[in-house]
Amino acid sequence: MRLSLCTISFRHHLLSIGEIARFARGSGFDGIELWGVHARNLGPGDHGAWLADHGLRVPMLSDYLPLDAPPEILARSLADLCRLAEIWRAPRLRTFAGTKASADASPEERAHVTRRLRGAADTLSDHGLRLLVETHPGTLADTTESLERLLDEVDHPALKVNFDILHVWEGGDDPCAAHDRLAAWIDYYHLKNVRARADLAVFEPANVYAASGRRDGMTGLFDGVLDYEAFLATLHPEAEASLEWFGGSCFSVLPEDLLKVRRTTARRRNELAFHLDVAG
Repeated sequence: MRLSLCTISFRHHLLSIGEIARFARGSGFDGIELWGVHARNLGPGDHGAWLADHGLRVPMLSDYLPLDAPPEILARSLADLCRLAEIWRAPRLRTFAGTKASADASPEERAHVTRRLRGAADTLSDHGLRLLVETHPGTLADTTESLERLLDEVDHPALKVNFDILHVWEGGDDPCAAHDRLAAWIDYYHLKNVRARADLAVFEPANVYAASGRRDGMTGLFDGVLDYEAFLATLHPEAEASLEWFGGSCFSVLPEDLLKVRRTTARRRNELAFHLDVAG
């Protein structure tokens, strides 16, 4: 399993991309998921080649397409992101499926988001890129049922899913059952956990982006309410994911969670190999 850290974890730190890259490589990460605002402010250059020299890659740019903006603004945003994806050699762009919960969206609003996502997927496909919508509250991907419907409505091969296990559970669906239903579209994973359902408010954007926001309730991957031992055992060995950590102590929590994920997935591989040997 290929695992990356997210530059959004360091949104309130005074760090260079070089320092983040050295930390990522030294900790054993395979890549760096680059937040769109960071990508825009790092200037020109063949950054993908530079990162490859560190033994790293950018598996995904995480941004927020302005789907409600006038067409020309969305077109400029897409052109800019395609340029950034090229210089960072990133194959994917993450966005949200609108800004309104599926239960609150009118048929006209849903149709508008569908058209914009189809057009965006078409543009990115022309550049060899994939567009991923994230399972996330307050969007048309807030439940498995709504997301399945959206994927069918957009009906574009370049549109995929960034499967955030915590947000799937937050929306009321069983993550393993949702994973089975969405398997054909899932192209990436965000991994994070929380102490209890009562603490989910810590992941609301207004709290996450505030330097003085609440961080208690955010837990290490294997210390929260979700059973990652069980979930990781269901994933393909070649799956790609990011540890999306928003809490404090980044330099200790991220390496510790990475090590635990490596141990869990290695144990799973060994168990599968044993069963295959026995069966053979």
